[in-house]
Formats: sequence, C-alpha cells, structure tokens
Amino acid sequence: MQLKRLHLVNILGPLVNKPHLPETLSKITLAAIKLDGRVAIITGAGSGIGKETAFTFAEAGASAIVFADIDEAKIKEAVEESKKLATDAKYQALVIGVDVTKAESVQFLIEATVKAFGRVDYCIDVDAYIPFNDSVEATYDKVMDINAKGAHLVTRAASKQMASQEPRVVAATRGRERNLGRGSIVNVGSALSYGAVPYKVGYVTSKHALLGITKAAAGPAGVRVNLVCPSWVATPIFTEECNRAPPTADFIKAAVSTGRPAEAGEVSEGINFLYSSAATYINGVGLLIDAGLTLTVHLG
Repeated sequence: MQLKRLHLVNILGPLVNKPHLPETLSKITLAAIKLDGRVAIITGAGSGIGKETAFTFAEAGASAIVFADIDEAKIKEAVEESKKLATDAKYQALVIGVDVTKAESVQFLIEATVKAFGRVDYCIDVDAYIPFNDSVEATYDKVMDINAKGAHLVTRAASKQMASQEPRVVAATRGRERNLGRGSIVNVGSALSYGAVPYKVGYVTSKHALLGITKAAAGPAGVRVNLVCPSWVATPIFTEECNRAPPTADFIKAAVSTGRPAEAGEVSEGINFLYSSAATYINGVGLLIDAGLTLTVHLG
C-alpha cells in the first residue's frame, strides 16, 4: 500500500546520500499511519472536510466507511469516488442518513454500522452549521443544536458502543505492536475553539463547547477522544463566505503565514494521524491546524 501524500520523504530525500533511506522512511511512516482493516463512521461526509477524510481513510486502508449525512443524495458520488481510492481489496462503503440533533437517529447510525461491519473503530463528527450573520434569535439555537448538541450525541453513542468492544492491537513501526484501544473519536472544532471574533456569537460558543465535550468524554473505557481545530479551510462553505464577504480572502493573505486557507486534505491527514497507531498516547486534546494564525492574530 502506498499513500499519495508523504511529505516527510519529499523533504528529507535530497538531504541524504543513502539512496534507500526514502524507501525505509516510507515503510516506517506507512506502518504508523495506516488504517488497515478498520471501520469508520463519518458524519457530514457529503462535502468538504468530511468527504476528504473519507478519501484519506480509503487510501490509508480502511476496510469499511459509513458515509453519514442528513442529505443522502449528495454523498453517493463521494462513495463511488472512495471506491476508486480504496487500497483494501474488500473495501465497503455504506450510506446512512442521519440527523445528528436527534438521539434516535444517531443511535440508528451506530447500530446499523455494527450490524453491517461488527464494530466501530473510528467515528468523526464533521457535521456543522456556519451562520453568515449574527442574528442570534434566528441562528443561535440551530448552531448550538448541530455543532454542540449533535457532537455530544454522536460522541456519547459512539463511546458507548466502543466501550463494549475488544481493544484492537496492530503492527506499528519496526516490528512492534501498538494497542489502539477500543475505539477513537475525533470531533471537528475550529481555531475559534480557542478564541473569538465579533458577530459570530453562536458559532464561537458552539466551538468552545466542542472543546469541552471532547475533554469531558476523553479517556474512560479505553476510548480516545480528540478535536481538530482548523482555521479557514478551502471548502464550498469557505467559497460561499468569500463571496458574501470579499475582504476575507485578502485578510487571509495578510494574516496567515502561508497566505492561503488550509486544504481539506491537510485537515483530513491530521485526523488520520490522530486515529493511527502513531497517536495512541494522545487523548483529550484540541489540535490546532492553522499555520500559526492564533500565534499572530488576536482572536479574543
């Protein structure tokens, strides 16, 4: 199996004289981040970070991915694309409609996954609502329902299922074994999980809540729970935001060291790392993926 993105080898290759070192590094790196034979649920899998995460998982060797979204129609194309990228010969993809604000819908998602594949190794909640105005009366309840309550319901249901499973032990680097635990959950927050901006009270509150939900859920029964906190990411929602507020693109060029938003793949590969055997000692953290933005820009 080979992953298409292996930046470490590309960086180190020209600096060494040993022609076989890149291949060695490749094998070690792949052993640490592969997801061979594991089952993942991804909510919000129809576009953006959710869809890109599904593609990354398929490339990394996942045996089954459940594409979950409130709009089942829009994820069917993503399912077919994931089959082309999958490296597991027996790879399976399943489409399940879910409303993360409804406990019974979330529970059905978990039960249907277990019925189809026997267990849930990974669960990532990407579902989010981003309001484009600060009309609190119109948006506050909705943004908290989807971003905070939804993440809590998904995390709670997935944790309960994972706690009932046997731990999974996998091969790691240099012939060693690594205990992955009973399962792992990653929620998707924001750089605003650590800061604030004017005119987005509901959104900022919901992303702070996600950090609290993640920390409160981390640890019990051998289930790791972490959070990724990206700043701007080049997704359809980001494009819509730039169309509504054209100065956004200029601000990013000035404020972010890279002069651009993150690629969705840069976030999905961070998620992949948190699920892998390279991250078995990481639990209850909020991983900033922001090119250092929060070090240079005052966010609250």
